[in-house]
Amino acid sequence: MDRIDAMKVFVATLDEGSLAGAGRRLGKSPAAVSRAIAFLEAHVGTELLHRTTRSIKLSEAGERYALVCRRVLIDLEDADRAAAGEHSAPRGTLTITAPVAAGEAILRDILDDFMDRFPEVSIRLYMLDRPVNLIDEGIDIALRIAHLADSTLVALRVGEVRRVLAAAPGYLSSHPPITQPADLADHQIVAMTHFGIDSWSFPPLEGSTVVRSVQFTPRFVVNSIRAAVASAAQGRGVVRMFSYHLAQAVTEGKLQIILPGDEHAPLPVHLVTPQGRLSVPKVRAFVDFALPQLREAFAAHAAMCNTTTRDVSERNG
Repeated sequence: MDRIDAMKVFVATLDEGSLAGAGRRLGKSPAAVSRAIAFLEAHVGTELLHRTTRSIKLSEAGERYALVCRRVLIDLEDADRAAAGEHSAPRGTLTITAPVAAGEAILRDILDDFMDRFPEVSIRLYMLDRPVNLIDEGIDIALRIAHLADSTLVALRVGEVRRVLAAAPGYLSSHPPITQPADLADHQIVAMTHFGIDSWSFPPLEGSTVVRSVQFTPRFVVNSIRAAVASAAQGRGVVRMFSYHLAQAVTEGKLQIILPGDEHAPLPVHLVTPQGRLSVPKVRAFVDFALPQLREAFAAHAAMCNTTTRDVSERNG
């Protein structure tokens, strides 16, 4: 049996979650799929899958082997495309992941324009507020807002975002002043599950190394960014978000940034892609097309919040 074909069966089994599903995807009988898995297990000398009548589960060795199989199959696919001339014309399906809010507010419009520019490229956009293993989940490119851990991923910086506090001007005018983080304990809080639902941390004061923490009992807890912004804009309390989440509401005067001097350092924003993927035309074309637009978009959102922050500081000063 051909080992590459057996690897394809193995990966398809993982993707589909069953031997029968892999068989349907590849046009093979369940017996043929089972033989392919057995062939690989005999070749490597250990069990790759724990199989029952209802489920399959990777063994520890299977987890390591699956990563290698995916990389090998991607490299082979790239080689086939190069031989077929794809390196001169982007085509195929481009798989991208991004945080939900960034995908909706910033990335989707760029993808629409990209598909107009490159009609032979299709897009799969997964908007997920969780870490994604690009290799394991077959992702070409990810938009990430975080400090990146050391890895083999290629990272291209897009910009940065702040974690900011904001409230409606009407709420601020009818409640006690907020001049330091500790004051928040006496205020209504609209808490996002992503940003802390019963406490928020703040950088140490100058000359100290102790991170400040404020405990509170939130008035409203929600896992939707749109809902949290709308609630805060209607005067329901103080909210903490990334600056690009709030930029539009701040610009329109519905929300006002508070305590800008007590913010954590900004978080970097990157496009990341596995090693070697930039040589694939559809990936290279997207990076070249999207990178300047993403940088412009994140800079514009930052400018919206920065302008309002300066105005507030000047009035308070």
